[in-house]
Amino acid sequence: MSQETKQSLATEQEARQVVEAARETEWKNRSFARGIYNGKLDLSLVYPLPEPDPEVEARAEPFLRKLEEFTRKHIDGDAIDRDRWVPQEVLDGLAEIGAFGIKIPIEYGGLGLSQYQYNKALIIVGSRCASTGAFLSAHQSIGAPQPLLYFGTEEQKRKYLPRLAAGELSAFALTEQDVGSDPANLSTHAELSDDGEHWILNGTKLWCTNGPRAGIIVVMVRTPAREGVKSRKPITAFLVETAWEGVEVVQTCTFMGLNGLSNGVLTFDNVKVPKENLLWGEGRGLKLALITLNTGRLSIPAFCAGGAKAALLVSRKWAAERFQWGAPVGKHGAVAQMLGKMAANTFALDSVVELTALMADAGTFDIRLEAAIAKMWNSEVSYRLIDDAVQIRGGRGYERADSLRERGEYPYPLERGLRDSRINLIFEGSSEIMRLFIAREAVDSHLSVAGDLIDPDAPIGRRLAALVRSGLHYAVWYPSRWLTWGRWPRYREFGPLAKHLRYANRTSGRLARSIFYAMIRFGPGLERKQAVLGRIVEIGAELFVMVATAVHAKSLVDKKPSDRSPYQLADVFCRQARTRIRERFDHLFANNDTVTYRIAQEAMEGTFEWLEEGLLNVDWTPPQTDGGAEDESTGESAPDQSSGDQDSASIRETAGHA
Repeated sequence: MSQETKQSLATEQEARQVVEAARETEWKNRSFARGIYNGKLDLSLVYPLPEPDPEVEARAEPFLRKLEEFTRKHIDGDAIDRDRWVPQEVLDGLAEIGAFGIKIPIEYGGLGLSQYQYNKALIIVGSRCASTGAFLSAHQSIGAPQPLLYFGTEEQKRKYLPRLAAGELSAFALTEQDVGSDPANLSTHAELSDDGEHWILNGTKLWCTNGPRAGIIVVMVRTPAREGVKSRKPITAFLVETAWEGVEVVQTCTFMGLNGLSNGVLTFDNVKVPKENLLWGEGRGLKLALITLNTGRLSIPAFCAGGAKAALLVSRKWAAERFQWGAPVGKHGAVAQMLGKMAANTFALDSVVELTALMADAGTFDIRLEAAIAKMWNSEVSYRLIDDAVQIRGGRGYERADSLRERGEYPYPLERGLRDSRINLIFEGSSEIMRLFIAREAVDSHLSVAGDLIDPDAPIGRRLAALVRSGLHYAVWYPSRWLTWGRWPRYREFGPLAKHLRYANRTSGRLARSIFYAMIRFGPGLERKQAVLGRIVEIGAELFVMVATAVHAKSLVDKKPSDRSPYQLADVFCRQARTRIRERFDHLFANNDTVTYRIAQEAMEGTFEWLEEGLLNVDWTPPQTDGGAEDESTGESAPDQSSGDQDSASIRETAGHA
C-alpha cells in the first residue's frame, strides 16, 4: 500500500471518527422509523395522530391570518426573483407581526407556537416567494434561536432571544472552502485570549445563508484540544455578532434559484468573542448542530409540500381547460398518468409534513430518522412533481411569469418554482448524505450487538466476544422477523387501506432481514456499498410514507365520513409505493453497481475523454480576484453587518456523514 493511500485512509478514518463522536448514541425516546428498519412496525406510535395543543392553535389562528394578509399584499415573488433582493420593508413587516419569533417562547418575546403552526407559516410565505421563506427558515430552523433554546444559558437566552424574535436576522456558519460534509477539515479556529476573557476567532465561512444581512450568527470553529475536552480536534459553537470588529462580508453569492436569497462568504479577522458567548461547551459544537437539525430540517419538507400543492393546482386547472385533439389534455393518457400521480404524491407529501411536525411537538419521540426521511423523500418527490407540472403546462410552464403577464396569460411562475425547488435536494443535507445518515442509524441496533465482529480494527478478543453475543442475539431476533402477524384482519379499521398497512408490516420484517443479510455478505465493506445502502434506506422511507399517508387519510375521513377522497389518494399512492419497493428489493443484491462504479473511476482518470470531443476547452483554472465583492442586489459594497448560516448544503451535509 502506497504512502499516499495510507494517508488517505487515515484521513478518512479521522473524519469518520469526528462525526461518529458527535452522534447521539442513545435512543432515549421512541422512534417509529427506527422500528421499521428493525422489523417492528408499531402503528400505535403514530395512530391515532398526536393532536395539536388547542391553546396554541387558538393563539396561532390570528397570527396566520395576519401573515396571509401581509404576504398577499406585500410579497411579490416575481419582483424579488427579478431584482434578486427581498426588500427590507418586507422583512420589517414580517418582524412586526412576529414571523421571526414563531417558535420562540412568549417569555422571550416570541409567539410560542409549535412546529405544526410554524410549518403552516412557512407554506404561506413560501407559496408566494421561496426566497422570503428562506429568510424565515434559515433564521429559525438552523439559525440562532433553536440552538439557544436547546443549549443556551439563561443569560444567553435573555440577551439574544428577544432581539431574534423582534426580527434581527440570524444564521449558522459551518461550511468552508474545503468543508462540506466533512467537518474534520474545519480550519476556522479560535484561541482563548491571555486574560481568559475572550476567544480570538479567525477564518472564512462559505455559503452563509442570511449572512450578508444577519446580526447574530452561530459559528462553528476549531478550538484547541486540552484536558477536560474529549475530542482530539474539538469543534465548538460561538454566538457572534456581525457588528463586531473583524467580521466582514467579502462576497454575496448568487444561484440558479432562490434569487432573493441573502447568502455570502464571511471572514473573521481576530474577532474578539466574549467567553460567555460559547454555546453549550468546548468540543460540543458538532453535536449541537446535529441535534438542532433533527427538528431544523423539518422546514424543507413543508416548503416542498407547499410547492407541490401549487403545482397540482395549476396542473389540474390547465389539464381541464386546455383542449388538444378535441379533448382536455387531462383526458389523454400520458398527461392523466402524470396528473394522477401528482395528486397522490401531493397528499403523501402533506401527510409526511403533518406527521413529523406533530411528532416533534409531542416531545416524546426521537425524530432524527423521521426528519431525515421527510427531508430526503419530500425534496426528491416534490422536485420531480414540479418538473411534471412544467411538462403538463408545456411552453407556458417554461416561460417566465413576467413574459406570460405581458401578453395576458395566467402568470403562474412554474419555471421559478422549478429553479427554486432544486436546492431542496441539497439544503439541510444533500440526498446522498441523508441516505448515509439514515443508513447509519438504521443499522445502529445491529452495530450495538455485532459491531466488533465487522470492525477491521477490533482486536481478536473483542471479535470473539461479539461472535458469541451476536450468535445468542440473532438466534432469537432472526426468527422473530419472520413471525410478525401481517395478515387479515389486522388494521381492518383502516378500511381499504388496511391491506397496505399489512403489507408495510410484513415488508418491515423483510427489510430488517435484508439489512442482516447485507451485513453478513459485505461485512466491514458494507459502509462502502452506498448504492445497496441507498436501496435499503429508500425501502424504509417508502414504508414510512405509506404509513403516514394511511394515518392521515384515516384521520381526515374520521373527521368527515362523507368524504372518502383521502382514501382514494392514499390507496393510489400506496399501490405505487409498493411497486417501487419491489423494484428496490429486486435490485438489492442483483444489480450493476460494481461495473457502474468501475466506469466512474475510469471517467475520473480520463479514459473516456474522447467523449468530450467537439466542446470548446473548459478552463478549470479559478479566475484571479482582488478579494473584493459587490452586493448584486444593490450594486454597493456588501455591508459589514453579516452572519453565517452555513451553506445549506453544509452542516446540513455534515449532519449526515455516516
